[in-house]
Amino acid sequence: MENPIIFTAEIIGTIAFASSGAMLGIRKNLDLFGVLVLGLCVAVGGGIVRDIILGRTPPGAFRDPVYALVALGTSALLFVYGKQEIMTSRYLTIYEQVMNYCDAVGLGIFTVLGVYTAHSEGYHGIFFLVFLGMMTGIGGGLIRDILADTMPFILYKHIYAMAAFAGALVCVLLIHIHLYLALAAGTAVVIVIRVLATHYCWDLPRPLHEKDAHTKTKNLSENSNADDT
Repeated sequence: MENPIIFTAEIIGTIAFASSGAMLGIRKNLDLFGVLVLGLCVAVGGGIVRDIILGRTPPGAFRDPVYALVALGTSALLFVYGKQEIMTSRYLTIYEQVMNYCDAVGLGIFTVLGVYTAHSEGYHGIFFLVFLGMMTGIGGGLIRDILADTMPFILYKHIYAMAAFAGALVCVLLIHIHLYLALAAGTAVVIVIRVLATHYCWDLPRPLHEKDAHTKTKNLSENSNADDT
């Protein structure tokens, strides 16, 4: 019988990720089928990626329908009861905040569950555990963004993949000390980093945009001319 604490965490993560996928689908004005597909893909996508890497076929999402049913039910409820509110401009700020929190919770939970699954099957290499945890966390969101024709969040905004990396690393370092401490600490690290990154608009360094580079060069030139005079 599956550990009830792990099962509860999986259900919470499934609801959180399904909510973020469904809300994006509603925001994109997709029909019911499209919203259900996005909610389902983001909820079970990371777990499918994890199981394929571990050689667990068919993936758990196909062997146990409870997660898919929870994801579909969550997405359907949001479509029915949340469509008008999300599509109204005065709710867009609330929409962004709710989606970020749901995404942060789902990312944190599935990242540490990826570590837990690999560790429970006898894998102990730090690199592999961290990599698998990160891929489990970001896999569903990556699929969601591709299907929604959106630049994948992990590639450009608010320290997404690196938050999963940090949480997975904390989980791996603590898992030999105490399992539930490792899961809780790893999840908390991911959520805190994501929330702070969203609130303070933290981003990883990137090359200057051509326009920004031109502006910077122009300013330096003007300052140099001012010094000469």
